[in-house]
Amino acid sequence: MTVLTGLVLLYALVPLAWLVINASKTQKDLFSSFGLWFAGDFALWDNITTTLTYQDGIFARWFFNTLLYVVVGAGGATFLALLGGYGLAKFNFPGKRAVFAIVIGAVAVPGTALAVPTFLMFSKMGLTDTPWAVIIPSLIAPFGLYLMWTFAAEAVPGELIEAAQIDGAGPFRTFFKVAIPLLGPGIVTVLLFTMVATWNNYFLPLIMLRDPDWYPLTLGLNAWNSQSSTAGGEAIFNLVITGSLLTILPLVIAFLFLQRYWQSGLAAGSVKE
Repeated sequence: MTVLTGLVLLYALVPLAWLVINASKTQKDLFSSFGLWFAGDFALWDNITTTLTYQDGIFARWFFNTLLYVVVGAGGATFLALLGGYGLAKFNFPGKRAVFAIVIGAVAVPGTALAVPTFLMFSKMGLTDTPWAVIIPSLIAPFGLYLMWTFAAEAVPGELIEAAQIDGAGPFRTFFKVAIPLLGPGIVTVLLFTMVATWNNYFLPLIMLRDPDWYPLTLGLNAWNSQSSTAGGEAIFNLVITGSLLTILPLVIAFLFLQRYWQSGLAAGSVKE
């Protein structure tokens, strides 16, 4: 198991090491030096400066676009999953089993299968090539809803809800004052999943957006990478690699700071007493 764990660790860290090392190289050194070792000139800071200023600083615009999609899309998806999961876990109503079947079915459907129908619908509504074309589909997170459902079923005791109701608390006050503090690990777990999915989203913005000013980082970096294959285009592989490094840093930081909540959230609901 130790050897297997070491192999998995290498599989995960070698690409990251390659990215960090090659982000410190010039365009020329990328092709004249060994990929897993530094070149003669340490150009990391120059590459970062050039990445942030290239094409009038459009990388910063792509970064803030991605941040917008994550804050509104992933944040909204987490809140909707929280509301829906708590309601499904703690309230009984006709058709609850049907809702459960629909949620499970939605989890099994890949997002790419829904991209074209979503594009046709948004095209009819006149929302393509706008931020809403990326934000609105991001608000739907079936796996997050299912995860919050199973977590709320175990994390919020029914007796505690009944005690709050006896004390005169209404449904909303019980939800915000009693349930949400208990659902913290689950909320963070769902937030991480939706944040990563929105941050790395590529196919949906690809078919929805034409204006580069609304590109997320994934689409913008792909556009830079494609410059080398266009007539008269400039090869800027060093900026693509540096931009990729800058792109993953927020996700790495988020996972490091929220890891303990994420782990406890995944384990919740796995054992029933």
